[in-house]
Amino acid sequence: LPWRAAFVPAENLIGGEAGLGKGFYFQMAGFAGGRLQTGGRAIGLARASLQAALDYSLQRKQFGQPLANFQNSHYQLGKMMVELQAARQLTYRAARAMDGGGQQAELLAGMAKLRACRVAVEVSQAAQLMHGGWGYAEEFPIARYVADALVLPIFEGVEPILEMKVIGRQLLLNAATASQ
Repeated sequence: LPWRAAFVPAENLIGGEAGLGKGFYFQMAGFAGGRLQTGGRAIGLARASLQAALDYSLQRKQFGQPLANFQNSHYQLGKMMVELQAARQLTYRAARAMDGGGQQAELLAGMAKLRACRVAVEVSQAAQLMHGGWGYAEEFPIARYVADALVLPIFEGVEPILEMKVIGRQLLLNAATASQ
C-alpha cells in the first residue's frame, strides 16, 4: 500500500516530531531485539529436537537393545548438547547486553541469532537422522522441528548480511574506536 500525503497527528508519530523522516532508523534499531528473539526461538527448537532424540533413543530398539546403548548415540547426543549450551550462553549474554543497553548489544544479538539458528538446524537434522525413516513422518514432531529450523536463518537478516553488515562492520567500528 503506498501512503502518499497521509496525515498523521504529531502525537502519533513514532519518535514525535523529531522522528519525522527517521522511520527507517527506528526500524533498523528494532532489528537487534528481533535477532535476539529469533536466537531464543532457535534455542527452544534445538532443545525440543534434542529432547526428541533422547526420548527416541531410549525407546527405539535395534539388535535387541535401545539406541541409547550405542556409542554413536552417545556421540551424537553429546555433540548436540554441547552446541546447544554454547549457543544458549551466547544468547543469554546478548540478552544481558540488551537489558543493560551496552554498546555490544547489537553485535551480540547478531552473533546469538546467527549461531543459535545454525545450531537449531544442526541439532534438528541430527535428531531427525537418529529417528531414521520415522524422522520424516508427520507423526513424529521432529519432522516439523526440522522444517521450522530451516526457515529460522531467514528471519531478521540472512547469514551473509549478519556476518558482513552487522557482525563484521561492528567489529571494525569497535577496533577503529579502540585505536583512537
